[in-house]
Amino acid sequence: MKTAITLLIADDHPVVRDGLSSMFDRDPGFTVLGMAADGAEAVRLASTLHPDVVLMDLRMPGTDGITAIAELTRARVPVRVLVLTTYDTDNDVLPAIEAGATGYLLKDAPREELLRAVRAAAAGESVLSPSVAARLMNRVRTPESGPLSAREREVLGLIARGNTNREAAARLFITEATIKTHLLNIYAKLGVGDRAAAVAVAYERGLLG
Repeated sequence: MKTAITLLIADDHPVVRDGLSSMFDRDPGFTVLGMAADGAEAVRLASTLHPDVVLMDLRMPGTDGITAIAELTRARVPVRVLVLTTYDTDNDVLPAIEAGATGYLLKDAPREELLRAVRAAAAGESVLSPSVAARLMNRVRTPESGPLSAREREVLGLIARGNTNREAAARLFITEATIKTHLLNIYAKLGVGDRAAAVAVAYERGLLG
């Protein structure tokens, strides 16, 4: 018998929490373990309840969603985080993915799409709403000059030391899909097309010790 996917719902609106909980409770493939009203509560409950997936809103009072995702990643809590929000700007999407989110979905997603997204997130697959995917593609296609972020340097350092995408993902406790996204951003910033060239350019510019 297939085990139900366990969930934690983090959103500061009670109506949203209750609505999502009711929706998943109606499907025998899911079990809602708890609900959080802010990021700090989400981190605490995820650390104790160990759900398969956290549905995380971004803009919440106190500790926001991105901070909560980063804390879960740093603490190596074995959970996948699927962002569920109404915002899809670069200032929301990119920091969430960099913090360690497995996927990013908008709240206007149909019920079946949300169920599929949670199943995919539980399996470690990257899930992006169409508008978010288009935004990331445009970001990759439009080379961005500027310094590498701390996480991008971390990823590049692991790659330079011979780690595969999978090994780097395991070391940073993020998904392999997130590593690939970081690498695409690195390639765009360095003006290269592959990992070997990225490492070579990074050494030339003194970006790697």
